[in-house]
Amino acid sequence: MGELIFQRNKQKVRKLPDKQKVVLWTEAVFNWLFSIGDAYDNYDFFQSKEEELKQELIDLLTNVLDDTAKAQTLVVLLFGRLTEIHAKLEKDLEAVFEFDPAAKSRSEVLVSYPGFFAIAIYRISHELWENKVPVLPRLISEYVHSKTGIDIHPGAKIGERFFIDHGTGIVIGETSVIGNEVKMYQGVTLGALTVSKDKAETKRHPTIGNNVTIYANATILGGATIIGDDSIIGGNVWITNSIPDKSLVYHKSEIIIKSKAKFPEPLNFVI
Repeated sequence: MGELIFQRNKQKVRKLPDKQKVVLWTEAVFNWLFSIGDAYDNYDFFQSKEEELKQELIDLLTNVLDDTAKAQTLVVLLFGRLTEIHAKLEKDLEAVFEFDPAAKSRSEVLVSYPGFFAIAIYRISHELWENKVPVLPRLISEYVHSKTGIDIHPGAKIGERFFIDHGTGIVIGETSVIGNEVKMYQGVTLGALTVSKDKAETKRHPTIGNNVTIYANATILGGATIIGDDSIIGGNVWITNSIPDKSLVYHKSEIIIKSKAKFPEPLNFVI
């Protein structure tokens, strides 16, 4: 029985990367990119770590591509883009300081802000996705999802100065498009109206314009849904149609406040 299962698995499943190695590489490349740790005070260490990260990624890519030469080419492309990616992340970092009064230092953001970590790793996994690398970009993004509670598909397109505050429960679908200067709070979903397999190659997720703020637990669905520039989307709203520029969208609810204090006993007069 064991041999039969083994043979069937060999026929159905292509080579898969080691999940633990993917986790270690993801954490290491983030630390290297921002020189987190005392060891990075030494430039020689920084350079040697870069070569180590390149080789580890070559090994991971070779595993899923079964092509060492192609893996090497992709690593050269990715690391050649890291200067540009780092520049984008510095702008994301600027946005954190501009919009979050709780952010006290660069170090605090780098080591303790899950939203920034999720954005940083998304920008790396997105490069792999754009180069049509199978499995690995999703594995990287799912590790970030498990660590931060923020689920950004590597296929999404996200502009500059993107700010995620708190972040837990955020879902950004594969064909989402997000402009520049967007702020997003916990529990937001950019999702699809349908999940049928025949829609896999179509745009299923919304487009968010520039300078948009989306507050907690808003749900925005559909590939044809466009949120216009300079709009504010309030918490807990459900949107399946496009919103024009400079809109304020909010859910109106009624709140009733009553006193819990006991009423005095009534005065009874008997004549």
